[in-house]
Amino acid sequence: MEILKVEHLCKTYGKGKNEVHALNDVSFSVEKGEFVAIIGPSGSGKSTLLHIMGGVDKPTSGKVYMDGSDVYAQNDEQLAIFRRRQVGLVYQFYNLLPVLNVVENITLPVLMDGRKVNNERLQELLDTLKLTGREKHLPNELSGGQQQRVSIGRALMNAPAVVLADEPTGNLDSKNSQEIIELLKLSNRKYHQTLIMITHDENIALQADRIIAIEDGRIIRDEVIRK
Repeated sequence: MEILKVEHLCKTYGKGKNEVHALNDVSFSVEKGEFVAIIGPSGSGKSTLLHIMGGVDKPTSGKVYMDGSDVYAQNDEQLAIFRRRQVGLVYQFYNLLPVLNVVENITLPVLMDGRKVNNERLQELLDTLKLTGREKHLPNELSGGQQQRVSIGRALMNAPAVVLADEPTGNLDSKNSQEIIELLKLSNRKYHQTLIMITHDENIALQADRIIAIEDGRIIRDEVIRK
C-alpha cells in the first residue's frame, strides 16, 4: 500500500543569475512500512526534499501526497496539524526543548495538538528506547545518544504515517550511531513504521530496504536492496 507519493517536485531558490534549483523534477513513491535511505553529496537537495515531504518547506512546483491526501492543498493551519499528526521528524541535533524533561519532550506533539497522552504507548516507547528511569531528566543531563532516543520517542509518540530522519546519527560516535539505527529499524518492524532517512553513511544506507541517490536535485538511482 502506497503511503507517500512525490510527483514532479521542484524547488528553486533566488532569481535570475542567483537562481538555484535545489530539486529538479523529482518523482517517486514509498510503500507503507518501507525503510528508504536517501543519499547524495552535500548540497544535492536531500534535506530540501525531506523538509518538503514533511510539510516544513513548500515546493516551487509539484505535488506531495501523504496517505492519498495532497499535502500542499492544505492551508497553513491544516499544514501545522499535518506536521504534528502525520509526520515524525528526527534531526541530527535533536531539537529538544532544554527546559522540558524526557517525558515532556516526548509528549510535546500530543499536548500541542490538545490531545490526551496515551500513557501505555508512552511507557512502551520509554522501555523500547531504554529511557526508563530517566523520565525527569533534562536534555543537558543526558548523553548525545540518549537525547537522540528522546527525539525518536517524540517522533513516534503520535504514531505518524511516516518518520523522516535527517542525518540522525551525524552527531554521534559509531557505537551510538548503530544503536540509533537499530532503534529506528526496530520501530520500522515493530510498529510497521514507514521510515525515510537521509544519510551520507553508506553502511547505514545499506541497512535500508531501498536506496534513492540524489545529485544536483535529481534522482540518479533508485534501487531496492531487500524486500
